[in-house]
Amino acid sequence: MISYILWNVNPEIFTIPEFAGLGPFPVRWYGLLFAAGFLIGQQVMIHVFKKEKKPLEDIDALTLYMVISTVLGARIGHFLFYQPDVLFKNPLEVILPPYAGLASHGAIIGIITGLLLYSRSRKSTGQSFLWVADRIVIVVALTGCFIRFGNLMNHEIVGKLTEVPWGFIFMQNTEFSQNPRHPAQLYESISCLVLFFILLGLWNKFKENTPRGLLVGIFFVWVFTLRFLYEFVKENQEAFEADYTLNMGQLLSIPAVLLGFYFIWQSRQNPIQKSV
Repeated sequence: MISYILWNVNPEIFTIPEFAGLGPFPVRWYGLLFAAGFLIGQQVMIHVFKKEKKPLEDIDALTLYMVISTVLGARIGHFLFYQPDVLFKNPLEVILPPYAGLASHGAIIGIITGLLLYSRSRKSTGQSFLWVADRIVIVVALTGCFIRFGNLMNHEIVGKLTEVPWGFIFMQNTEFSQNPRHPAQLYESISCLVLFFILLGLWNKFKENTPRGLLVGIFFVWVFTLRFLYEFVKENQEAFEADYTLNMGQLLSIPAVLLGFYFIWQSRQNPIQKSV
């Protein structure tokens, strides 16, 4: 009886051949899933804006803010939290290829910054920071599901050795031994998908009366509590983390969980959504 799953998916879907001295360009599952998260998320936000009678012409601007802030925040976060020596020696590494290395905690900081900038110019339409944040976390959860599944397709962020029957052997991962491991990427992907439906259901129930900060708070508590726990079954991303009682992902998750509880507490003080 097979007690593990042999995972040998090719991370590349196909390769665009060299043309006019450029290329070749590999098209990977990770990039496709990353883009799909934003595209489907945009459709969800269009639905939200229609239901709450917000200007649909703002969707393109909001999407642009989110794409830039997410990628830039995740990129800077990776170097700041995991490879600070590279960031300070050569800051151009952030924007120069290859673009390996994205940190979810950095992405969240980038998203918050992007939403602050976006909402400053749209208060007149009732799109305060918390109004937008309470709705954008719905699609962030969905995008997180796609991105973590992309990590699975990439054979990266693998789990520790395990004897559970659903353990994966990541055949194309050369960094760690090819023995059954926890599919930690799949755990996080499924968790994000469940969260997406929870947040969407809550918004669908309250819509414009959504308690201010409630969905943001639930997002932070759910995502980063589980992230803290999942780190116990994941291999460390960098060697220096072996000397820590808690790894970098866990240390960064603690303040995020506390922030989430603060938003939930605040939502109880302000039960009806207002434009502020």
